[in-house]
Amino acid sequence: MIERSGASRLIGAPTVELVDGLEPLRDAWDGLTANGDNIFASWDWNELWWRHYGGGRRLRVAVATRDGDVEAIVPLFFWSGRPLRLLRLVGHGHGDRLGPICDRDEPGAAEHALREALRAVPHDLFVGDWLAGGRGWAAALGGRVLRTTGYPILALEGRSWDDVLAGTSPRFRKNVRQSRNRLERRHAVSFRSSDAETLEGDLDTLFGLHRARFVDHGSCHFCGDYEPFQREFATLAFERGWLRLLLLELDGEAVAAEFGFLFHDVYFAYQGARNPKWDKESVGFVVEVETIRRSLEEGAVEFRFLGGEEAYKYRFPTEDPRLETVVAGRTARGRLAGATLATAWRVPGGETLMRRVGA
Repeated sequence: MIERSGASRLIGAPTVELVDGLEPLRDAWDGLTANGDNIFASWDWNELWWRHYGGGRRLRVAVATRDGDVEAIVPLFFWSGRPLRLLRLVGHGHGDRLGPICDRDEPGAAEHALREALRAVPHDLFVGDWLAGGRGWAAALGGRVLRTTGYPILALEGRSWDDVLAGTSPRFRKNVRQSRNRLERRHAVSFRSSDAETLEGDLDTLFGLHRARFVDHGSCHFCGDYEPFQREFATLAFERGWLRLLLLELDGEAVAAEFGFLFHDVYFAYQGARNPKWDKESVGFVVEVETIRRSLEEGAVEFRFLGGEEAYKYRFPTEDPRLETVVAGRTARGRLAGATLATAWRVPGGETLMRRVGA
């Protein structure tokens, strides 16, 4: 069902329509992301996420068109209806750099699309998780930044592996060499990429390594109840040619793995896993280095370590555009709720509480 909104009626301005299903938008969506560089903006990711986590909630997808052409799609849904009509973006919790779907993710156009979409959908509060940093979202929406986090990126375009290492310290380069050499002196070392015959078993290995490393999975969006979604998207990504699952084996035993996606020449380092018994051998670091090197050989122009400020994500990056979570109230009670969220986030234990609520 499509509803015409009164949010944009000026001559020459885009018309905003509200759609309560994703399937009618597939062709337009694919067209907008054909030149994009964000796998979390893809139709496949968002459609699968909605099937797994929509949970009977109501979609309110805003479609901005001009002269019959779709300029932007904003995949909103009601996360709650009572006592607060709270809007969020499809994909939250699992994807980074969420936001409007538009050609090449043009700054300005994306912010305008989200602002017009929120005007079109009656609501109390909007929570925009992990929007692209540095875009002025809070000002554009009349809201506030709830939190920020890192989004480290290693630029690879026009560079060789020697160039990448040259951008690090002498001590770090020595560590890169010695970590692998030490393993090769003590063990039979091999790297293996998943193929059609090994994928299912390799995913079992990946999740097994992940579970062995983490005891508390309460805030994890990769394992536990989320594993079926991750497995299904891995299979879909393999069919699309995006999946990269690299395993490090020592003496025939898989001890570490790197799970990610090469999408439009951009690598997304989605999840690493390792057997904690091998931590002293730096197996996680070794498989990460090999993944970066192989991504470069495949023609990747960027290696994205994704959201978070863990120290290991900052060993290679050349830039960090950051991510923001923004709240914007539409009504008086929505603005009050936004202020309450901002306060709760700053108090001791507030971040943990909000993460659980957000999930």
